[in-house]
Amino acid sequence: MKIKNVVILSFIYLFVTSSLLIAQQTVQSDVAIEKKSTAIIEELNARTPGQGNITVYQDEAIKGILAKSAPVNLPVFSSGDGSIQYVKLRGYRIQVFSGNDQRKSKNEAYYKQRLINDSFGDMETTVFFKSPRWILRAGNYKTREEADEAMSQLKNQFPSFGKEMYIITDTVKIPL
Repeated sequence: MKIKNVVILSFIYLFVTSSLLIAQQTVQSDVAIEKKSTAIIEELNARTPGQGNITVYQDEAIKGILAKSAPVNLPVFSSGDGSIQYVKLRGYRIQVFSGNDQRKSKNEAYYKQRLINDSFGDMETTVFFKSPRWILRAGNYKTREEADEAMSQLKNQFPSFGKEMYIITDTVKIPL
């Protein structure tokens, strides 16, 4: 009789222990899934025992931007001859020249464009008129770091352009 009770109690103990282990694993996997879905700022602000504390203060507008996922299906464009395919997205360009002297600025913009194209054949340059200025912009860069590196190369090659050059955000063409 006593052995039967011991066997039953052992069976109940094993059943309860295994149920608790399964429940704990389920909770841990749920926490892992929840962590993946939380925003990075929320994860940084979370208090975790045994780790340091970080507090990040942010505007609600930034929170909305960070929560958005990048568009997956961007339209693909082709060059005039169809040899190069690219996507248009927000990026960086180098503004090399901007002048509003109607007699000289157009010629100066095209002159500087020729100089850059001769030295940096793979760098796309664009001259355009946006009243009242003639503007020369160079490059198509996805990151600010790429634009910084290219601008330093331009400044090394053309020190006289250096004071006018700066990086701007613009719609750029990134080749596929």
